[in-house]
Amino acid sequence: MGRTIPSWRLVVNDELDRIGRFREFLRVEDKEIFDDLLRQCKHYAPYASTMASTIKEVPLMFSMLFGQHKMIFELEKRLSKLEANQTQMSARASQTSTWKRIYPME
Repeated sequence: MGRTIPSWRLVVNDELDRIGRFREFLRVEDKEIFDDLLRQCKHYAPYASTMASTIKEVPLMFSMLFGQHKMIFELEKRLSKLEANQTQMSARASQTSTWKRIYPME
């Protein structure tokens, strides 16, 4: 017997082709960003296939949203590390200047 429900991969590809028409009207610099968004959608498509949604766009949008949230999460972690390093460097500089005031090297 034939398959009555198309595979999720085919649904994703069809929807991305449909959504991809939006790309034609974007400025050149925005097309790269849009392409990255669609790559995220494809990347998380296998996970999105586990969502039982009658609206096929919901898992696709959730994939895009998850990719964006993951990127924000990773950037926040990197920013926290940079801020911690900056704080440590400032503390060391403060200690060094205090040391130089107490024990001048003349």
